[in-house]
Amino acid sequence: MNMSASPPDLDSAKTITTVVYALQALSFFVGITAIVAIIINYVKIDDIRDTWLESHFRWQIRTFWFGLLWGMIGAITFVLIIGWFILAADAVWIIYRIVKGWLRLNDGKEILPQ
Repeated sequence: MNMSASPPDLDSAKTITTVVYALQALSFFVGITAIVAIIINYVKIDDIRDTWLESHFRWQIRTFWFGLLWGMIGAITFVLIIGWFILAADAVWIIYRIVKGWLRLNDGKEILPQ
């Protein structure tokens, strides 16, 4: 018996990807939404594997983890002046990645590796 996996529903996967970008953007106001977003990424990544949306999920996952890393470094060094600059640069970088990813998603394009 040939049991192949059914192709993913790209419309619903694109909607989920959009929701994750929205949750990441909302995390600037309600931090817990970033955690919800990363959980969705890890739960749903197998559903979009080998599609053009997989690059968006990887982009979102990297945005979360590197943003968290630099946010923690900035928080630790906050008492020093350098921490302020690290946190500001981290915020700008996260916003850039959310905007770039969302625009490419809306254009139906994958995120190219950098």
